[in-house]
Amino acid sequence: MKTLRLLLFLPGLGAIAWGAVLFADYAFPLRPDVFGTLGWLVGGPLVHDLLVAPVVGAAGLVLSRFLPSCWRTPVRTGAVLTGVLTLLAIPLLWRVGDGPRNPGLHDADTLTGLLVSLAVVWLGVLVAAGLDQARVLREDRRQSASAATTGHCS
Repeated sequence: MKTLRLLLFLPGLGAIAWGAVLFADYAFPLRPDVFGTLGWLVGGPLVHDLLVAPVVGAAGLVLSRFLPSCWRTPVRTGAVLTGVLTLLAIPLLWRVGDGPRNPGLHDADTLTGLLVSLAVVWLGVLVAAGLDQARVLREDRRQSASAATTGHCS
């Protein structure tokens, strides 16, 4: 097991070293845009650890406590997809200045695309939870009255 861990650790260490070399090539000599990049490299993890992670953890705790079990997995999946899609859309929604354009991305209506994508995700959540609840109800009808109380979705 230690050999396998070492074999997985070494390429990761090499990737980190290569990233440091590439960043040093980009960053030196120092320019004003390098400080902006450092702000993103330091600020991103700080915002995640101090803001995003506690909010997501609290939301997960609330979802686990109050949702019926047949709704938990679809709602958690929908929440994760909502977060990922929103994070992917933020750079295109938050266009500061006239930076370099990426043809095919900046000419799209990102907000509408995000909202449609989120509507599809949450429609899928409703369908998945509804199908699971219908399955549980069908199983409960087939079982005796005492077994019906053990259904995991109410």
